[in-house]
Amino acid sequence: MSESALRGAVDWLLERQDAAGWWTAEMETNVTMTAEHLLLLRFLDLDHAEIAEGAKEHILGKQRADGSWPLYHEGPGDLSTTIEAYVALRLLGFDASAAPLARARHFVLDQGGLAEARVFTKLWLALFGQYPWDGVPSMPPELIHLPSSVPLNLYDFACWARGTIAPLLIVLSRKPVRPLGFGVQELVAPGSEARLHRVPGSGVFWWLDRLQKVYERLPRQPGRDRARRNLTAWITDHQEADGSWGGIQPPWVYSLIALHLEGMDADHPVMRKGLRGLRERFAVSDSHGWRLQACMSPVWDTAWAVLALRACGLPRSHPAVRSAIEWIIGEQIATGGDWQVKVPLRECGGWAFEFDNDAYPDVDDTAIVVLALLEGGEGRRARAAAEKGARWVEAMRSRNGAWGSFDKDNTRRLVYRIPFADFGAMLDPPSEDVTAHVLEMLAGLGRGTGDPLVRGGLRYLAHEQRAAGSWYGRWGVNHVYGTWCVLSALSPLGCERSASAHRAVDWLLRVQNRDGGWGESCHSYEDESFAGVGVSTASQTAWAVMSLQRTGHGAHPACRRGLDFLRERQQGGTWPEPEYTGTGFPGDFYLNYGMYRHLFPTMALGMAGGLEQLAGTRGDLVGRRSALVGTRVSAKARVPAASGASMTDTPVTAGRAVTGPPSESPAPDRERED
Repeated sequence: MSESALRGAVDWLLERQDAAGWWTAEMETNVTMTAEHLLLLRFLDLDHAEIAEGAKEHILGKQRADGSWPLYHEGPGDLSTTIEAYVALRLLGFDASAAPLARARHFVLDQGGLAEARVFTKLWLALFGQYPWDGVPSMPPELIHLPSSVPLNLYDFACWARGTIAPLLIVLSRKPVRPLGFGVQELVAPGSEARLHRVPGSGVFWWLDRLQKVYERLPRQPGRDRARRNLTAWITDHQEADGSWGGIQPPWVYSLIALHLEGMDADHPVMRKGLRGLRERFAVSDSHGWRLQACMSPVWDTAWAVLALRACGLPRSHPAVRSAIEWIIGEQIATGGDWQVKVPLRECGGWAFEFDNDAYPDVDDTAIVVLALLEGGEGRRARAAAEKGARWVEAMRSRNGAWGSFDKDNTRRLVYRIPFADFGAMLDPPSEDVTAHVLEMLAGLGRGTGDPLVRGGLRYLAHEQRAAGSWYGRWGVNHVYGTWCVLSALSPLGCERSASAHRAVDWLLRVQNRDGGWGESCHSYEDESFAGVGVSTASQTAWAVMSLQRTGHGAHPACRRGLDFLRERQQGGTWPEPEYTGTGFPGDFYLNYGMYRHLFPTMALGMAGGLEQLAGTRGDLVGRRSALVGTRVSAKARVPAASGASMTDTPVTAGRAVTGPPSESPAPDRERED
């Protein structure tokens, strides 16, 4: 059965490769993407008749029995998501008395009504006169003039927040009101009317918001028009080749609204390009209805597909591997971007997440692409591309020795004190999973634990390990993902028998489900006692299985049970997985990567062996880093860090870790307050 399961998985993957060499699948999120697209079309006075029926089907299909809409599969109802879905259905012609809306209204009122919604939902309602603008936080467009050294400049925000805030500075200063065609005052909870006109909060920034609102009522606001012109230029300059902004929905829709307010109609080339990109590339229409993706992941998916196929034994000369490598090399970014504000390099060398968002390469994608090039590429061209990408990654290292995704040292927590910041992720600080992928990349390039970059990264990971033994997952759900990322880095560095790795393996063994799989719900971001708790999924089981394989526990009964779980639940060569195991913004926005359910189980099965007949040779397994570096890092090269917790030479004896002296160095700064 193991051979047939692996063969079926490989065949499924090969059949779905695009002729150009890439793989990707739908990125499923929540219904706000579709709801906000409908509201965007209404704001721009564009017809939505073509997508109306499909949008209805999609939105209604995601409603829970209690009338609410969740942030993720089987998640609890979310107030703001439910409000936006309700308004979208009204826009699509539903009467407020219709049963789905009646149930939704009951949920909304029970949760406190519109007054309790998040800022972005209030803003969408304010655009149509359904929420008072004085209850929406203000931000001055003059922020565009602040240099990068001054707190609260645009580059203090994470790239996704920066790309969203820039157009919103125009929107908030204009405070437009367009006709919606109906009212939603039935969603205002009795007794909450006065609160609609107040911005929640307290402290200095709350008072600054009040002063800003007073200033906005003055007949003259010197310099404001100039600020808007500069913002318009900034926004226009940041549009990507596919018409998007940052390759993600939030800055995209707000940029279209802002530019429209500054005089660009729907036929303007910039507007036309943006609307076409949404319609032609990010929209999905099938038997489940019409919906909009928040983003796409072809570079990420393709790099992992190469690693999965190599894990299964396919040679570098296989046409699928070769075409994927060629496509990946062609996607390497040479131009600059916002990252240059803090990194003085003239050219990039990294890779982005999507087809065309060249302005925002990211460290995580680049690290995995480099691994794919080393594992699947042939010749000097692939090696040169990998080394160029690695140089960019090294330059993106933050001061605490770790790596964030898109920016260096994006850690000024002051941004969370502004009233507008009620949506979780406003920063992109270093994270455990991204740092682990970078260390795995450095190991693939032949770096050992004596390397200063590796040593600093290991210190950071040692400090961030949870008491239970796991690591947090910033970009995947959650501790199962983070722990897999870190163990995948420790293994090729020769640290798989360290005390930290031993504790992590023990944690994985403790949280395995009775059915042999592993699972973790997005709820673990809200309550860490739920780390490793959830229904078993294919992707999370694969992450746990590979963690055991890479730490020398491939023959452990728990690992075998995990592999059996994957083999038994395979359907048609792939795996069903409605659960969301990807993370956009912890606590606020989650993702169901369409390729995760397949790529990682395929890798886990490949690393377990059994495809010799298909490949003709065993090949180099991803889990055996000797394929990447020529020889394994020798024991002599493994030296403990100069200070801090060590992951390198701690012996494990009789199942009990013998730890070294406690760290005498200060804890790494994750984020700063200045």
